[in-house]
Amino acid sequence: MTLAEFFSCSLLAFGPPFAMFALTIANDPVRIIIMIAAAFGWLVSFLLSSLIWFAVSPLRSYLAFGMVFAIIMQEACRYGMYLLLRKTEAGLKEISENHEICSNKLEMAYVSGLGFGIMSGAFALVNVLADSVGPGSVGLKGGTEYFFVTSAAMTLCMILLNTFWSVIFFNGMDTKNYPKIMWVIGSHFFVSGLSLLNKKELYVVTILPSYIILIVTVVIAFKCAGGSSKGLIQSFTGRPLVVEN
Repeated sequence: MTLAEFFSCSLLAFGPPFAMFALTIANDPVRIIIMIAAAFGWLVSFLLSSLIWFAVSPLRSYLAFGMVFAIIMQEACRYGMYLLLRKTEAGLKEISENHEICSNKLEMAYVSGLGFGIMSGAFALVNVLADSVGPGSVGLKGGTEYFFVTSAAMTLCMILLNTFWSVIFFNGMDTKNYPKIMWVIGSHFFVSGLSLLNKKELYVVTILPSYIILIVTVVIAFKCAGGSSKGLIQSFTGRPLVVEN
């Protein structure tokens, strides 16, 4: 039973991101490099926030303190990835067989965001998955049996949010649209703050608002990428829409 729970939670959290990687990134070496670089950028942000947490010893017991600086460092490294990719666009076109790789500026935002999200998800869930294998299972000492599936669902939410946050953030920087940047930072703080309620096992209060924020973020990122409702319908139907006069 524990092994089944391990695989189900793993597929819930990492199945959709793996599918996104396989379909959109795996066939291009340059995209893979950018994704790995973004994952390394998240590790740098984690290291910096850990150093701050270690240095301020009186506040180590407060989880919210570490969370605040972790978000600040992550957004700072997201901005660093933006600067890095914008300065290396010409070089990426030269080394890639696909010279159209940077024609869409938000393409690299999506790739780096997915790398950012997968690395954050791996750190958030790997220990939980290790515990889910056993021996034993949760619930024996008053714990809830929904802990593992909730952790997996929140991990998936954060991976997808980081992916689309990068799209919105990059577009906001390119167009000097600072409300979009504030949405990224504000929603990051909001969703991360909701996760603090998991300590009280208020999982519904955590998951529902987080996925609502995810849906809104997806819509904003879709519009930032130039998407439209007609184009979305056409992508599913496989034929152009006919507009009657």
